[in-house]
Amino acid sequence: MSLAGKTLFITGASRGIGLAIALRAARDGANIVIAAKTAEAHPKLPGTIYTAAEAIEAAGGKALPLVVDVREEASVQAAVDKAVETFGGIDICVNNASAISLTGTLSTDMKRYDLMHQINGRGTFLTSKICLPHLKKAANPHILALSPPLDIKPRWFAPHVAYSMAKYNMSLCMLGMAEEFRSDGVACNALWPRTAIATAAIQFALTGEEGLKHCRTVEIMADAAHAMFLKPSREFTGQFVIDDTFLYAEGVRDFDRYRVDPTATLMPDFFVPEDSVPPPGVVIG
Repeated sequence: MSLAGKTLFITGASRGIGLAIALRAARDGANIVIAAKTAEAHPKLPGTIYTAAEAIEAAGGKALPLVVDVREEASVQAAVDKAVETFGGIDICVNNASAISLTGTLSTDMKRYDLMHQINGRGTFLTSKICLPHLKKAANPHILALSPPLDIKPRWFAPHVAYSMAKYNMSLCMLGMAEEFRSDGVACNALWPRTAIATAAIQFALTGEEGLKHCRTVEIMADAAHAMFLKPSREFTGQFVIDDTFLYAEGVRDFDRYRVDPTATLMPDFFVPEDSVPPPGVVIG
């Protein structure tokens, strides 16, 4: 089972989880469209679309780095057109681009509110919409959103209403599109981590260097996404997947290899339903 020759259109793939998913597919010999905004190095966040392309090529894939703003329809359309022109089609669309601000209602300025909703919800809808005509022609097409299960509980909204609304919007796209495009054979699913994931964005925005010790690496999300893309799209759709639960069902037993520091307790992520039980031997918190 392999993604060799498949074309993945991944938003926000210049770093973090998006890049990890790209690199995992590249090891199979996949084509990766790096649809992200970072063309020049950020002072705090490592990686650009060009450094990502180099890593993808080194891993065995083919890369197409494109500057894309998922808030702008023309930008996404031009990138999808270029991807199809270059690789002949699109097999997988990954909605990874996201904006976060863990602020309460009174502390959330409307510029930040708009940014989160434009990138998270609107960006996922727009990117999926423009990719869909090409996905419908693919042999085993998948749309994936890096977004949480639809566990609509006050505890997930009260601390950061604006961010939670924007993040759940991504999941609502997958809920509706899974049914809308079921007869076309396009799988639409969501993937979410049980624990915090060690990314530069998390380090600088939330936890700092010390907090990373309590995270898992991006590889757990990449491995889960890869396994999802190999599923028959007509049979595996409308699913809201937690990374380790899914991988356990796929036969993975060693989850310690995903820990940044095996001696540190794992930090739970937001939005994981209370009834979601970790795999045997995995202790959270």
